[in-house]
Amino acid sequence: MIDIRLPIGGLFAVLGTVLIVFGAVGDPAKYAQSLGVNVNLYWGIVMLIFGLVMLALGRRGNRKLDGAAQRPSSDISASH
Repeated sequence: MIDIRLPIGGLFAVLGTVLIVFGAVGDPAKYAQSLGVNVNLYWGIVMLIFGLVMLALGRRGNRKLDGAAQRPSSDISASH
């Protein structure tokens, strides 16, 4: 079973990286309409951070589930 945070985090991380690269190598004249603010670069950073947080939370959640599955559980039927 896959945690939904993993594909969402991957998607945001990839798209954030693309926006960062596009904003870093893009023509600064494009940003005249946005008062000179490199919107692609800043939102790329935000999306990358969000994606990395989602990936970290998804991996942490999977690790907790794996640890719980490996621990021996008490058998209720054996006590009767």
